[in-house]
Amino acid sequence: MSEPTNALDTTAPATKAAPATGDNERVASLWTDAWYDLRRNPLFIIGGLLVLLMVAMAVAPQLFTDKDPNSAGFCELSSSLQRPSGDHWFGFDVQGCDVYTRTIWGARNSIIVGILTTSLVVLVGGTLGLLAGWLAGFWDSLLSRVTEIFFAIPLLLGGMLIMSTWQKGNAWTVSAVMAVLGWPQIYRLMRSAVISNKHNDYVVAARALGAGTGRIVTRHILPNAVAPVIVVSTINLGVYIGAEAALSYLGIGIQSPAISWGLMISDAQSRFLNAPHVLLFPAVVLSITVLAFIMLGDAVRDALDPKLR
Repeated sequence: MSEPTNALDTTAPATKAAPATGDNERVASLWTDAWYDLRRNPLFIIGGLLVLLMVAMAVAPQLFTDKDPNSAGFCELSSSLQRPSGDHWFGFDVQGCDVYTRTIWGARNSIIVGILTTSLVVLVGGTLGLLAGWLAGFWDSLLSRVTEIFFAIPLLLGGMLIMSTWQKGNAWTVSAVMAVLGWPQIYRLMRSAVISNKHNDYVVAARALGAGTGRIVTRHILPNAVAPVIVVSTINLGVYIGAEAALSYLGIGIQSPAISWGLMISDAQSRFLNAPHVLLFPAVVLSITVLAFIMLGDAVRDALDPKLR
């Protein structure tokens, strides 16, 4: 994966004095100002609502459909490839399964992969980047050389090579594989942010006042270094959902009987000409989900970038 094109300026301290209001002067943090801007950004509102909708589908699919695709008798061959109707909004697939119900339940695996992969990437890449940027010297060189090895492996190609060795893929194995290949980007972001912040005046002043390493890192370095990581991770969450769909589409990601949007698209491709609805609806929901996370990440980037203030 390529480096993000819009890097955030993390050299500004995390707190700043806001203009005085009457006799009271408030000190607003970067995060307070960001939240103030986000609430007024239509991109954030639309993206956030779409993300909440997809998360609700993943957590409680029963809110959207009263059918269970894992129950006996859910699929009936007599309904094979029937088109959408008032009772069945998305129609039926080749096995006679209700496409709407499967699309709703398919959100769970996709969202799990996106959230779990992003969490592992941030945990591993962020921790190693923080250590490398703060310690410098030998450890920085060692970690950077290891990172370059992983960074040279494309996400999808590496995922295909690794997942092809698994007998049966699921959301957890797909997340683990993508996390192994995805952490170098967050490592490089965190490392560069720590290096650019650790020599700033407020860090030097904290050290002169006797603050320990732990306090300096958690109270002064991290609040300024974590902003670009949050932005890129939000955008990448959608990318990981799309990557999972691609792996499942190729037959080496999540495997049946589990439900995945990519797996549904793969099963429907051969019937696209005479039953396009079988492929269209899961593909549209997948695209909307990926777009929602990208919109959310763009809005967060605009709010956290001091250059835009």
